[in-house]
Amino acid sequence: MLSYQHIYHAGNLADVQKHALLAWILEYMTRKDKPLSYLETHAGRALYDLSSAEAVKTGEAARGIDIARDWFPADHPYARVLDSVQAAHGPTSYPGSPRIATEVLRPIDNVHLAELHPQEAQALRASMRGSGAKVHVQDGFEMAQSLAPPEPRRGVLLIDPSYEIKSDYSRIPGIIGKLHRKWNVGVIVLWYPILTDGPHKRMLTALEAQDLPGTLLHEVRFPPAREGHRMIGSGLFVVNAPFGLREETQRLDRRFSALR
Repeated sequence: MLSYQHIYHAGNLADVQKHALLAWILEYMTRKDKPLSYLETHAGRALYDLSSAEAVKTGEAARGIDIARDWFPADHPYARVLDSVQAAHGPTSYPGSPRIATEVLRPIDNVHLAELHPQEAQALRASMRGSGAKVHVQDGFEMAQSLAPPEPRRGVLLIDPSYEIKSDYSRIPGIIGKLHRKWNVGVIVLWYPILTDGPHKRMLTALEAQDLPGTLLHEVRFPPAREGHRMIGSGLFVVNAPFGLREETQRLDRRFSALR
């Protein structure tokens, strides 16, 4: 249950999809001079060294951000975060979603990050020191339910589990439905892997049956990172998707389609 560590997968193509669109969403929402809340259910350690033995072992970053870095112009919010983090921590550093959020967000915004893995939570606290983010060492779904609706109510929730707990696929639609009823203005972003046996399909069917407002589904496919690797793509399901997000996903689609 607590074995997953994202360092083995940091900077892979699934991260590129998720982080590029998350950075775009947050940058778009900060254009208004109104505070917002950012919540994340499975935060990880927030800052990764892609030259570490763990990252090199899987080779996922080499087949991910190392290839995709040139996809994004210098003024794209994802590119700006990458530049800022690498300038501060070295050229092999890579920001997880909590660090992306705090790089894009402003002092007027509130950030709540949940991480249950003890070592990851300790590293998260260290990497978030001075950022103003509040780290919750607890189940992320419980944190989100306890805070919804957050203050300020305008905001984003990222749900990004490892799916090592197989029941997540069946639990998540109900969790999202309940969260939306409590926080109907929140932008809820769900990430999921696309595996060869397609366990995400029933989850999506259950989500779509709820007829949630402003939904956007975005999926990308990519070659397996190594022989026998089951992940062949990744997806985002967004509730209350911001204006313009669909066009941003289409720009990303063109990049991913060139990999096939």
